[in-house]
Amino acid sequence: MKKNIQTDLNAIDTMSDDMIDTSDIPELTEKFFSTAKWRIPKSTVKVTIEIEPDVLYWYKSVSTNYQQQLAAALRLYAYAHQKGFSF
Repeated sequence: MKKNIQTDLNAIDTMSDDMIDTSDIPELTEKFFSTAKWRIPKSTVKVTIEIEPDVLYWYKSVSTNYQQQLAAALRLYAYAHQKGFSF
């Protein structure tokens, strides 16, 4: 994890609940829950692909969850190029 992110997380860990400003968070009312939808993530399939090393190194350098980022990039590509593809 990048150092500045870890520093921010450490600062948050030291805060008590009453130190957190929640004034801009709307209340969760019955109306909210009456229209809320339960969304279960689709399961994933393990595959082996061959990609150029520089592409893999870039994804690994910018994200700790590079596999999810690669999957998201593939999903966006498919969505942009195929009618009927849905998120």
